[in-house]
Amino acid sequence: MMQNVHLAPETDEDDLYSGYNDYNPIYDIEELENDAAFQQAVRTSHGRRPPSKTSLASSIGRPMTGAIQDGVTRPMTAVRAAGFTKAALRGSAFDPLSQSRGPASPLEAKKKDSPEEKIKQLEKEVNELVEESCIANSCGDLKLALEKAKDAGRKERVLVRQREQVTTPENINLDLTYSVLFNLASQYSVNEMYAEALNTYQVIVKNKMFSNAGILKMNMGNIYLKQRNYSKAIKFYRMALDQVPSVNKQMRIKIMQNIGVTFIQADREKMKKAFQKLITVPLEIDEDKYISPSDDPHTNLVTEAIKNDHLRQMERERKAMAEKYIMTSAKLIAPVIETSFAAGYDWCVEVVKASQYVELANDLEINKAVTYLRQKDYNQAVEILKVLEKKDSRVKSAAATNLSALYYMGKDFAQASSYADIAVNSDRYNPAALTNKGNTVFANGDYEKAAEFYKEALRNDSSCTEALYNIGLTYEKLNRLDEALDCFLKLHAILRNSAEVLYQIANIYELMENPSQAIEWLMQVVSVIPTDPQVLSKLGELYDREGDKSQAFQYYYESYRYFPCNIEVIEWLGAYYIDTQFWEKAIQYFERASLIQPTQVKWQLMVASCFRRSGNYQKALDTYKDTHRKFPENVECLRFLVRLCTDLGLKDAQEYARKLKRLEKMKEIREQRIKSGRDGSGGSRGKREGSASGDSGQNYSASSKGERLSARLRALPGTNEPYESSSNKEIDASYVDPLGPQIERPKTAAKKRIDEDDFADEELGDDLLPE
Repeated sequence: MMQNVHLAPETDEDDLYSGYNDYNPIYDIEELENDAAFQQAVRTSHGRRPPSKTSLASSIGRPMTGAIQDGVTRPMTAVRAAGFTKAALRGSAFDPLSQSRGPASPLEAKKKDSPEEKIKQLEKEVNELVEESCIANSCGDLKLALEKAKDAGRKERVLVRQREQVTTPENINLDLTYSVLFNLASQYSVNEMYAEALNTYQVIVKNKMFSNAGILKMNMGNIYLKQRNYSKAIKFYRMALDQVPSVNKQMRIKIMQNIGVTFIQADREKMKKAFQKLITVPLEIDEDKYISPSDDPHTNLVTEAIKNDHLRQMERERKAMAEKYIMTSAKLIAPVIETSFAAGYDWCVEVVKASQYVELANDLEINKAVTYLRQKDYNQAVEILKVLEKKDSRVKSAAATNLSALYYMGKDFAQASSYADIAVNSDRYNPAALTNKGNTVFANGDYEKAAEFYKEALRNDSSCTEALYNIGLTYEKLNRLDEALDCFLKLHAILRNSAEVLYQIANIYELMENPSQAIEWLMQVVSVIPTDPQVLSKLGELYDREGDKSQAFQYYYESYRYFPCNIEVIEWLGAYYIDTQFWEKAIQYFERASLIQPTQVKWQLMVASCFRRSGNYQKALDTYKDTHRKFPENVECLRFLVRLCTDLGLKDAQEYARKLKRLEKMKEIREQRIKSGRDGSGGSRGKREGSASGDSGQNYSASSKGERLSARLRALPGTNEPYESSSNKEIDASYVDPLGPQIERPKTAAKKRIDEDDFADEELGDDLLPE
């Protein structure tokens, strides 16, 4: 091992740390006292020595900075920043901060009347005026804002002239000029001085020195829009749109929105102009020639002969067509030409009053009232109609007819009858007035008299489908089913897809004990409104009567799917699942029934019974206990609790048995009191009390049905009850109130109130106009 170890030989080589104690004698501070050059520098301030032609050497022989050696001066650039210069060699003192120069001379005072000072003062005044103008505008003082803006404009022009005299035109403050002109144009615009505003904007836009001034064309477009100069407004909007870069999307969107609004406004103006042109079209009908000017028999004979000839009939048709076009146009444009439909109708009325069709102004007012009715603003509608009621006989009849319909829908049959009489007396040949009068008589139960009014309405206008529908209902009330069926079949030939008519036909076939025909017509109703739960449940009822349980279940289930709150449908479905012994499925229906009718104990008893029959005794017991807490006086629930606790061997059976015994005893005492009270009273009073006790007994039996619920449905609303459709789809406006008896008319389930569609134009508006 040791043979691989080599020891360092001992040699006479130099030591690694040698030489560290050697140093240059210049750094020897102990010998400074003996250094003549250093001592001389200390005594004489080396920089103040007189220049010498001989170079001074340091202790190590290096020439001094700035010294002259061999006739050449060493450069001083390395120390020039510290304040050393060549002058130091020529006897100048060391003064790097130039303190020897003395204090600086005082600043020269500014002259207040100099042109530069005047320009600056004017600029300040102009800026202050612009600010004051903006503040006044924000405070709503538009006149003061405009005056300040004008003053700023005047002073800014003075400023420009002075600056041109003093400096070059390139030094003009363009930003100040732009702000003054823009503020002035804005103040002109808000003060509705549009011509001046446009001129000011033109000055800005045409000046090429203003960058991005083209965007102000949008403001000019706004002014043209206010002036209703829509073509120019669109032109300037499009020019502004071209000036906006595509990066600024928000601004481009706003400008395009303005263009769209302008097009709409332009259409409004076009509609107004077209309507004004329409009413100025001459009819070229001379009404005076049909009036006898004298008592001449020959002239009177000629006048009578031409009153109804072919030419007169053609003139009547032309006039009727013109009036129809005017009324239709007014209905179309009135809601859109102004900010509200009322203002639009007012404009149309004023235009019509100034034309040859003055008599149509009242008809437009009636249409306006009908529109208020559709918007459920009944007070405004009544106010307009009451004003029109005081007009001539034709308008009075129309207004009274609408008022009668309105009060009829509000169940105020006395007022409805009063206005119906006014309408009939004003115009005996008004079928709508006669129909409304028949409605008020029908509501009072006088069906024979109601039928007479409906027949008279049909004699005056055989196309009055409302009167035909109502007379069918009246015959149904009078149990004249064949005549009622004939009326509805005639109506079905006119209105093929009317769900109300189809339902009434099916209803009459059901009353005639023809279920197969009733089902066939109800299927047609389903084809028109396939999602109506009431029609579907009616089909389920009819199939159930026919013994077709599977079809009945299908329609009842569809009815439940569209409207899961019909308690009769829920009861039938729950009973169906009990009959088929699907207890778990029956539970969900009875639980929903208990949510709909939480005060009815029978639904919770049915839930508990289903749990018990399915073998879930614990769940049944919990349900019975919960039912007992909610209905502590229900005897049926206590009986099941006693029976179930006894079968399960629970100690609670005795407690429930005591409660049951106490309730039965209280029931017995109550029955004895009722019996004694019945025996002690006589006459009509005893009969009334007996009837009351019979009612209470029925209520008790209904609440104590328990689980003995039959699978057979309880009867749905009878034929004398209204058909209720839950579909939101409006079936036909021709068969809604006010021209149909409310208690018999088919309606949607949501129509528990006055519906706006109950005031359709064909009932309240156009039907009241003359032929």
